Amino acid sequence: MKIPKSLLVDPEKNSVYGSFAVAVSIWAFSYSVIFGQVLILAYYAVWLPLILVDYRRFLRQLSSAWLPLLFVTYVCFSVFWSQAPGITARTAVQYLSHVACAYVAARTVSVRTLTLGALVGIFFVMLYSLKVGAYSEDVLDGTYNFVGAFASKNQIGFVASLGIYFSVVFLAFFRRGRLSFILTVPVVLLSAYLLAIAHSATSTASIPAVLALIVLLAMSKLLPRRYRRVIFLVGAGLIAVAAFVALNLGLMDFVLGLFGKDSTLTGRTYLWEQGWNAAMRSPIIGVGYAAYWVQGFAEAERLWNEFYISTRTGFHFHNTYVEALVELGFTGAVLISLIMLRSLLGHLTAVMFKSWQADSVVLIGVMVLLLIRSFVEVEILNPYIMGSFLMYFSFFKLARLPVTRTRWSPVNFEDANAEKNWKRTEVGAVR
Repeated sequence: MKIPKSLLVDPEKNSVYGSFAVAVSIWAFSYSVIFGQVLILAYYAVWLPLILVDYRRFLRQLSSAWLPLLFVTYVCFSVFWSQAPGITARTAVQYLSHVACAYVAARTVSVRTLTLGALVGIFFVMLYSLKVGAYSEDVLDGTYNFVGAFASKNQIGFVASLGIYFSVVFLAFFRRGRLSFILTVPVVLLSAYLLAIAHSATSTASIPAVLALIVLLAMSKLLPRRYRRVIFLVGAGLIAVAAFVALNLGLMDFVLGLFGKDSTLTGRTYLWEQGWNAAMRSPIIGVGYAAYWVQGFAEAERLWNEFYISTRTGFHFHNTYVEALVELGFTGAVLISLIMLRSLLGHLTAVMFKSWQADSVVLIGVMVLLLIRSFVEVEILNPYIMGSFLMYFSFFKLARLPVTRTRWSPVNFEDANAEKNWKRTEVGAVR
């Protein structure tokens, strides 16, 4: 039995396979630590073989991916100055393959299929965590928080916030009939429940802001393009002023106080200080990718001990840019920042200055959510993480592959005026 290529690599026809591949990926991102390498192999198996199905698809406009390629190359080359070259080499190859999978996904899966697959994957991930039902004590503030099958409340909070977000955008932009609503309701309810009992301040505070942004972007569809441009410029200015005022008037302390936190973010400001001091020892190139949190290294052991991390693994500086400064220096921090900003601004300008598209609106929300979390979490620097997969997927979706060639065929050769009835047929059109 021969399977048509379109059912695997055509974004308009592969919704079944694409949704399955995304669901498998989310399960692998969530629980590969528990179930081992078999999930990582399954993640590779659903994406990388697609290159062999239609390799030409992935070569078109490959130059548009130059920025991620430059960053991944830099990550791999950091092995030459890494203080733990063996760990850097292994993790860099993993990160490279992870980015490659995101590239394949962006070229073969539509945003609607990504949303549908994410809903399926997140639902089963949350069900398994609910079955495990584990709680963890936060030794810094003495609270008990739901973690499920994850290692921390912030991880389950991120998954739950994505469940709410993808449910809302699916109903708003991609639903087809009442069945879509019926199938989405359980995801929303379960996500909201787990988010509430996880007590993740970052996830709880970020999701309302992102949903409000999506509502505004959806309403902008009703406005002419010239008005959307004005709103974009005015809105950007207001956001900058509001952020400045919030930081100077203590609004951050007020928001954190609603979640029972203080301005130190339960030790994160101390971590940022320690990270900055570590980064200044090698400010340009860093200590090497994944080469700081290594067992046996004095600084890492000291911080693990101070924060009661008995496993001596899975810890970071709780800030993407501080982590990037330590491991990859200012060079790496600038590159990863450019990737994030390019992904966000690329889709935002497409909505405001070009034709309004629901796909770009959905990816804007994803990038804003990742941007907010990047200041308190590290979710785009590591392989096999949902945040980094979504960021690179959004970046690679900026490339709109054009029609490569056209052919002309007459509608009716017997007609004396056949030349007037020629029909243009697009060939090789790839979205």
